[in-house]
Amino acid sequence: MTYCEPARTTTRRIRIRRIRVAGLLVVIAAIAAALGYQLLASSSSTAESPIDVLRSEHPGALGGALPSTVWPAYGQAAFVQTGRSQVQAGPNQHAAPIASVAKVMTAYLVLRDHPLRAGQDGPTITLTDADVADTDRRRGQHESVVSIAAGEQLTERQALQALLLPSANNIAAALARWNAGSVDRFVVGMNATARSLGMTHTRYTDPSGYDDATVSTAADQVSIVDRAMRLPAFASIVATPSATLPVAGTVHNTNTLLGHDGFVGVKTGSDDAAGGCFAFRTIRWIDGKRTTITGVVLGQPGHDPIAAGLAAADAMVDRIAGHSPRQVRAMPDLRQRTLPPRTAPRSNGSGSGLGSPGP
Repeated sequence: MTYCEPARTTTRRIRIRRIRVAGLLVVIAAIAAALGYQLLASSSSTAESPIDVLRSEHPGALGGALPSTVWPAYGQAAFVQTGRSQVQAGPNQHAAPIASVAKVMTAYLVLRDHPLRAGQDGPTITLTDADVADTDRRRGQHESVVSIAAGEQLTERQALQALLLPSANNIAAALARWNAGSVDRFVVGMNATARSLGMTHTRYTDPSGYDDATVSTAADQVSIVDRAMRLPAFASIVATPSATLPVAGTVHNTNTLLGHDGFVGVKTGSDDAAGGCFAFRTIRWIDGKRTTITGVVLGQPGHDPIAAGLAAADAMVDRIAGHSPRQVRAMPDLRQRTLPPRTAPRSNGSGSGLGSPGP
């Protein structure tokens, strides 16, 4: 017994130490699990509702808070500016029809899969009897189209000009078939790209935006507009006042702000469901700095929805720039001086107007 007691004491001490270590490990594990849960919840919340996070911040054009008066009184709007990666989203962000603003994604995918360098016109697309029949059907529905002929050959650049300037729905479908083999497969690619860009409130159902089920938010659309404008071919096309096509002849850009107040693009859209929509880029001097503002306005009301979308964007940019205590002026762009000031969009025979899917 004399030698057993120390052995028991030692054993008891070892057990106590083990219990303490085990208890400490349990506490550490519990803390780690709690932290992990909080991080996961935070990540899930951000992924599911990125716009709510953006709403809470609203830094202004010069780093201050943006007052509610910056945003259009109706619809929704968002923008991003030079030096800031985060999109600033106004109130009322919700998935809504976007009309022909959807063509930004269409052009982006075509140029991503078939890049055009400066001066390149790209491969030739031959239009068929099926394309003519599709055009006639769309014209009968008062869609925005350009005239084509069976056997007509358009270069990729010309097709993109028809898509983005007069906003031709028939060319949107032709480009989709040329790029992906079918419109359905192209639409799958549109949605996959939207997901990859974090456009969680966006769903494309057609390449032209004619279908009211093609919906998005202003904040989501800023993401694809900003990405598309990084492609020199896209940026040069949307900055073009007019272009000449083999059969349709001269077509004009529906963006009548082009060349004014620093606007260098991008795409108009309108119909009954979407109202007036405008994805834009403008370059201004703000507080002595050359500042690029890329934005989107959706759902602007009015008897002339295209004009309403353009006016809402122009006024919003003026309000953003107006926060500077110094003089604000538009960046001159001599390339755009050929566009007559404030001209109305010219008809291409598509019959666009209120009640019909406009450009």
